[in-house]
Amino acid sequence: MAEHLALTVVPDAAIDPTLREAARALCLEAFGGEFSADDWDHSCGGVRVVLTEGSELVAHVAVVDRRLDVGGRVLDAGYVEAVAVAPDRRRQGMGRQVMELAASHVRAVSELGVLSTSRQSFYEPLGWERWLGPSFVRGSGRLVRTADEDAGLMALRFGPSAGLDLSFSITCESRIGDDW
Repeated sequence: MAEHLALTVVPDAAIDPTLREAARALCLEAFGGEFSADDWDHSCGGVRVVLTEGSELVAHVAVVDRRLDVGGRVLDAGYVEAVAVAPDRRRQGMGRQVMELAASHVRAVSELGVLSTSRQSFYEPLGWERWLGPSFVRGSGRLVRTADEDAGLMALRFGPSAGLDLSFSITCESRIGDDW
């Protein structure tokens, strides 16, 4: 008999160290060689949405705060990182559950949701839309075009960003590892 599933939002600063390590291990398992130490660092500092079954972590997503320039307007964005589901639990709706709660959190504390993915078809039914405009990164006092990121950027528009034009340019601050 399957144990009860529990879905929770946990501030990263208050997460139990065992759960934190389980989240990192889940991301490593889910992404394999495509999840670096920098990727993990990018997921730290905000909140984690976790789905557990008994003591086992089966799905995870992190939401961190980022300030993004969208067509000259600076917005506080909830940026989604490290979406992972245990490989043996995929296609059971668990990714959807953590993403729905993550989106609720973004709507409650941010002006816009943003993420970067190669799996747009997973996020589109959840209300995420493909970004249509050009992307940039700002660092060392200059703006650099990140055309290779354009196709993977998605936004969750609501409230303050509901009418935002997805063809505007979008700019993030540079960070170690992947900027987006």
